[in-house]
Amino acid sequence: MAVDVYLNFNGNCREVVNFYAEVFGIENPKIMTFGEMPPNPEYPLPEEAKDLVMHSRLNISGSNVMFSDVFPGMPFIEGNNISLAIVSKDLEEITSAFSKLKEGGEVVMELQETPWSKSYGQLTDKFGIIWQFNYDSGETFM
Repeated sequence: MAVDVYLNFNGNCREVVNFYAEVFGIENPKIMTFGEMPPNPEYPLPEEAKDLVMHSRLNISGSNVMFSDVFPGMPFIEGNNISLAIVSKDLEEITSAFSKLKEGGEVVMELQETPWSKSYGQLTDKFGIIWQFNYDSGETFM
């Protein structure tokens, strides 16, 4: 299991990723936009979201740092744009930690299958810390 840092930005994530990639000598960082995800007729994608960064990851000195723009309309507070991401190949470990951390906290997204994971969820624990959980099946998503 790994705990990674996840940083959110307000529309300038591509610039941030390219800057850090240059600083740390990372060539051609992979960037996935919201517009590259399969469309969901129940939740049409606003035009202004299509080119925003949904996910990018840089390995900086052996640590994964992940990045995303906030979705249009979602709150963004500079300084509070950091969350911790649990990435594990053990689904039981993810389920157990999610269940324990949600007690007294607020679930943003229950654990569920997404286009990038068999099990992904997000919550804010009772101390105000934002956690993301992602099952790592071994398939490369970025």
